[in-house]
Amino acid sequence: MEEKIGHGFKLLISCPSGLSPSQVSVVFDEAYDRITHPDPTLELSISEIWDARVQQSSSLYNGTKFRYSGYNFDVGNNSKQQPHVSLHLGLTDYRTFVGTNLSPMWERFLVPSEDERIQCQHTSSPLGNGAVVETSDKRILVLQRSNKVGEFPGYFVFPGGHPEPQEVGIISHEGFEELNQCHTINSKVSQEMFDSIVREVVEEIGAPADSLSSPIFIGVSRRILNVRPTAFFFIKCNLQSDEIQQLYSSAQDGFESTKLYTVSMNDLENMASKMPGCHRGGLALYKLMVQGTSDG
Repeated sequence: MEEKIGHGFKLLISCPSGLSPSQVSVVFDEAYDRITHPDPTLELSISEIWDARVQQSSSLYNGTKFRYSGYNFDVGNNSKQQPHVSLHLGLTDYRTFVGTNLSPMWERFLVPSEDERIQCQHTSSPLGNGAVVETSDKRILVLQRSNKVGEFPGYFVFPGGHPEPQEVGIISHEGFEELNQCHTINSKVSQEMFDSIVREVVEEIGAPADSLSSPIFIGVSRRILNVRPTAFFFIKCNLQSDEIQQLYSSAQDGFESTKLYTVSMNDLENMASKMPGCHRGGLALYKLMVQGTSDG
């Protein structure tokens, strides 16, 4: 049963036309932080699980992450008005992620509700990112995860990771209370959504940044298992598959994966059965984009 759940996903936001950076904004606010669970024993388990994990692996460190807490979607009510997504992000950290979303008791942190924000209000839910990268010879880049990674070892994934609060100078919510500072930080966080996915592709694949197109946002999927949200982007690379394979051998973060595949859509469909749910959701978002392009 769990294996099946591990593959399950829900599309939280779908943008088949793809949104440019000017069509995606962020509201970064303390209001979107995690709410403490009323069960003190469950709250205490977060520290216990983290401490146990640190004892097993001394390389673990507790970095801050952006917490996903919903969105507003303005579809644009006339031909001149472009659709626009506003992402609601708070602040969380890796320790709380390990102790809530990745906890063996993760389902106990959920609140029975049709509203995503209420359902997941007690989970860390850091926003991950993933990129569907298309080469100049129309192949898609897929990585096979290392057997040493914490989540889904050996599975197929798109390159990705997380946007990082530290990259835009965020350690806490303090210092951003004034209106002009809020506007500035929201703009910086929005830019980090796009900058971070380029960084991830460069680090994991080895392709130089100038070979990549500006990313377009295609949506957010959430894995059913652990309610893990991931924002997905589409990027074109002006290199061919064989050129990228050569670059991959010296990629900075190559240790996170064991192999790079350059595949067709049919191959991708066949690999889907060994993709984590959030990345299967990324594939679904990409297919909707391709379908929208061909319909257009």
